[in-house]
Amino acid sequence: MKNQVINETQDLTYLKWSHIRSSSGTAGTFLKSESVIDGRKKYYKLSNFDPVNGVIGHESVNEIIVDRLLTVLGVEHLSYELIHADIEIEGNVYNTYICASEDFKERGESKIALDDYYRTNAKKGESHYDFCVRCGWQEYIDRMIAVDYLILNRDRHGANIEVLRNARAHTLRIAPLFDHGLSLLYSCITEEEVRAFDVLEDGRCQNFIGGYSCYENLELIKDRGNVFKNSLCLSDRHAIFDGLETILSNTRMDKIWSMIYERYQIYENL
Repeated sequence: MKNQVINETQDLTYLKWSHIRSSSGTAGTFLKSESVIDGRKKYYKLSNFDPVNGVIGHESVNEIIVDRLLTVLGVEHLSYELIHADIEIEGNVYNTYICASEDFKERGESKIALDDYYRTNAKKGESHYDFCVRCGWQEYIDRMIAVDYLILNRDRHGANIEVLRNARAHTLRIAPLFDHGLSLLYSCITEEEVRAFDVLEDGRCQNFIGGYSCYENLELIKDRGNVFKNSLCLSDRHAIFDGLETILSNTRMDKIWSMIYERYQIYENL
């Protein structure tokens, strides 16, 4: 999976970055940009950025790790590239890794956040989960709940799940899973924080489906059996971290793998 990582520095100083304030209570800012290449939009995301210290987070790398994990498990998702680049923010040039993805909308489709779609289409008293089941999205939602538990995704709010509509073709579908940066060890900036991190912790999460606990949300799918098409094996570690050895420390990679694999084993034995 090395082709997802571009290590040769690219000159992307032409990109214009917009500020998205962190919703998780962390210091810093999340920046986004976009460009049009051969008529197709490309979206870029930067890891947590501090104007004083520069890029301090690993959210862009998290996107690649989760991308690869979902490929292994057979879960439909948005694919990302990890690009080593020079970027310019407010007159200063930074050398860092950013992630990039293409638009998942097809021609003629428009998007609406799931929370907005729910507000205008749900029956009175219908839960978010039951609404998705009625819409025919149970398999998708069940896999999303299991994935968010494995990676401790803190940011699955209603706008991070999208519905795609084509009014002319009368089609409606739910978008592939996307936006997994605020997961894994994203809150750990130093190696000391990485070593101290509890891989089985149940941190508070912003979940549109279920509640604030990824563990408690598993109750929604405990009778569904294994929702993944494929299994996660010890041998999958190489594919998930291939090409990231010069980007992440061994300590961080070891901890991330422990987190994913230990949580997966708990999930398998529900």
